[in-house]
Amino acid sequence: MLYSFTGIDHVQLVAPKGSENIARGFFNGVLGMEEIPKPENLVKRGGVWFKCGAHQLHIGIQEDFIPAKKAHPAFHVENLEGLREQIINKGIKVIEDEPLEGAKRFYVNDPFGNRLEFLQWIK
Repeated sequence: MLYSFTGIDHVQLVAPKGSENIARGFFNGVLGMEEIPKPENLVKRGGVWFKCGAHQLHIGIQEDFIPAKKAHPAFHVENLEGLREQIINKGIKVIEDEPLEGAKRFYVNDPFGNRLEFLQWIK
C-alpha cells in the first residue's frame, strides 16, 4: 500500500446562515470547546471552528440548511456524567439510545437540529 490513514483532522457540521453566535453559545458556552481562528481566506464563507481534543469541529454555513438527524459525529469524553450534568443544567435535552457494549453514551441535538453523540469507553 502506498498510503495509510492516520486519523481524522476535523469534522464539519452545517448550520443556517447568520448562526455563528448561536454556534459559539452552544459549542463554546455549553460544551466548553475552545474557538479557534479560521484561516483568513476562509473567513468570508462564514462559520466558526472549535478545538475538540486533538481534532477540530468546523461549523459551516449552508444556504439550504437541513439538519443531520441520523448522521453524526461521536465525541469521546472523559467524565461523561459531568458533561451530562452540564448539558442538563443548561436546559438541553439529553437523548438516551440503545446500550453500546463497553461504553456509556448519550445524544444531544445542537441548536440547529444536528445529532451529536457523546461517549466514554469503560475501561
